[in-house]
Amino acid sequence: MSITFDKAANIFQLNTKAVSYLIGIADEKYIGHIYFGKKLDNCQGGYALLRTDEKPFVPSKNERDKAAFADAFPYEYPTSGAGDYREPCLSVRTAQGCRICELVYTGHEIIDGKPGLYGLPSTFPKEGAAAQTLEITCEDAYIGLKAVLCYSIFEDSDAVIRSVRLINESKEPLYIERVLSACMDMDDESFEMLTLTGSWARERHMTRCPAAYGKHTASSVRGCSSHQEHPFAALLTPGTTQDTGEVYAMHFVYSGNFLALCQKSQYESVRMVMGIHPEGFEWVLDPWESFQTPEVVCVYSDQGLGKMSRTLHDLYRGHLIRSPYLHKKRPVLINNWEATYFEFDSDKLAAIAKDAKEAGIEMLVMDDGWFGKRNLDDSSLGDWTVNEEKLPGGLPALVERVKAEGLSFGIWFEPEMVSPDSDLFRAHPDWAIQVPGRIPTQSRAQYVLDLSRPEVVDYVCECVAKILRSADISYVKWDMNRQFTDLGSTFLPPKRQGELPHRYILGVYELQERLITEFPDLLLENCASGGGRFDPGMLYYSPQIWCSDDTDAVERLAIQEGTALLYPLSCMGAHVSACPNHIVGRSTSFETRGHVALGGTFGYELDITKLSVEEKEMVKKQIVLYHQYGNLVREGDYYRIASWQENHRYDCWEVAAKDQSEAVVTYVQVLAGANVRSRKIRLKGLDGKAMYRLEGTEKTFGGQVLMYGGVLIEPQEGDYRSKVLHFIRM
Repeated sequence: MSITFDKAANIFQLNTKAVSYLIGIADEKYIGHIYFGKKLDNCQGGYALLRTDEKPFVPSKNERDKAAFADAFPYEYPTSGAGDYREPCLSVRTAQGCRICELVYTGHEIIDGKPGLYGLPSTFPKEGAAAQTLEITCEDAYIGLKAVLCYSIFEDSDAVIRSVRLINESKEPLYIERVLSACMDMDDESFEMLTLTGSWARERHMTRCPAAYGKHTASSVRGCSSHQEHPFAALLTPGTTQDTGEVYAMHFVYSGNFLALCQKSQYESVRMVMGIHPEGFEWVLDPWESFQTPEVVCVYSDQGLGKMSRTLHDLYRGHLIRSPYLHKKRPVLINNWEATYFEFDSDKLAAIAKDAKEAGIEMLVMDDGWFGKRNLDDSSLGDWTVNEEKLPGGLPALVERVKAEGLSFGIWFEPEMVSPDSDLFRAHPDWAIQVPGRIPTQSRAQYVLDLSRPEVVDYVCECVAKILRSADISYVKWDMNRQFTDLGSTFLPPKRQGELPHRYILGVYELQERLITEFPDLLLENCASGGGRFDPGMLYYSPQIWCSDDTDAVERLAIQEGTALLYPLSCMGAHVSACPNHIVGRSTSFETRGHVALGGTFGYELDITKLSVEEKEMVKKQIVLYHQYGNLVREGDYYRIASWQENHRYDCWEVAAKDQSEAVVTYVQVLAGANVRSRKIRLKGLDGKAMYRLEGTEKTFGGQVLMYGGVLIEPQEGDYRSKVLHFIRM
């Protein structure tokens, strides 16, 4: 790992273990992207890749065609109004209404370590692993704006982390209308663009399309990273698979509105940018104030999507997730939502806890309906006081009953919302996001609290903390069940209304930071109607996120495949639920539901008191498997072997120990077929020189045989069947 500057050539070179990132300074002014790819031992001749010695020439050689230069130059951080007609990263309006900004290089600094970002989630160095940061300073002296382009690398990672800091050095305010975090300008290689798309209950499905001329986007203006699109985009060379092809990926460490955009230009070049969505965004930057963008994680892989996935998994486990649960076994929990919905009391929860303990479950989580007058979803959000008609004696009494059964206790909150029918809203209607004079739009009979207001942040924080102080609570499920409409704040002045979406997310981050600071041993799981805010920003505060409200095992195959493309399996909240499934109505075998859920944090979402004796025995066996394979699933390397989304018949994934000592393969036969033969499954990530034993048998295989020849899995009778194979090095 190293960051160097060749002063003679005006080239910065960032080297990780396997990747190089090169930046050049053209004409002593313009900061250009040279290269991102396989590691270069030296960058001699790299400057020529900027094409500054061919038309259109740099302005010092050909000022009369400066606009042609600007529209073709591969900028590291493009701006608007000065001749580059492609998608900009930065657009600034002055007090006089001018929208021209042109940044030129003024200096740089290479520092050891990796600074954090105030108020924002950010990657960090871990103990024993070095980090370096390059800060390139550029300015538009005419409007008095300074921009610091930040690049960080870690000794044990091949990712490049980017962000930007703006400083107003003028005597008048500047109005930031767009400020993205990163850009990559590259020659087109007939790229495909990979994004993750979906909706509620079918999040993060992998979508590929040609990156043809024009603009292709993934974005959200919903106030959260969203179910519909994900703050991720990758450019893939033709034919890229899990194991072959080149991948250029960006992933946004942010939980609010975002834009990921790819544009193919007239010159056969491709620009990929990522950052806060500019729609509805404007930030007033007063003299000598600064604005910090969130981080973008940039990853290059020359070994297909699989290497990209493992780079991101290792980065997030090593440099983003801070929870003390990161490397610990998570408790097997049972959540009462699909078991009872709002119809429960202390006796019902105690009965669930009793049967859950007998099966080996370790935690009971009480979901929505325990507070205020909350018997349906149309009231009481914001009134975080225990409903003692349901829970006599309050939380202390209930928690003691659950603990007496031998389980720890968790609880659900939706702290960011308020019901129109609530004491909070009646007392403080101005605390809801709204446009005065308009009737605000309801969604799920609720409004969004204005977290740009400090007193609202304080109120919410104290409500949650007061509940957690009142009893022995080990876990919090933090939910968000509606998205933004009617954007307006009665707190912010008119000229700052465009700051509301970003200030809201900063308020969410402050709330969760304060929560885990006061309760450092708390297991926090984020949720937003399932997977509506499953993003790297949330991982900074919680080690796991509820993957989707859809717990159907077959639907989860596509959801969990798309999620595991970017995130460690230990981040994915995954539960076994009842059948027929409450969302899609499908019935799958209890065994298959368990095998699919073992690909995540693992738990249960059902009424265990209504299970048959045989099903309760299955629960016990599944929990034994979880304890057996949990460490491997949490810490191992993930490999995608087959995709039900692609073949429409079966799904298969593997987790291999980093020391190659063992591997677990999960195979799901989605559809049975007539007159079919066994399938050959080739494993990955093993020691080719070692012998492996298939657990539960006397069969042994060479590592090379398993990886290159494969193992045969016989067809099973019926749809929705599954197997788990465990190979152990001898």
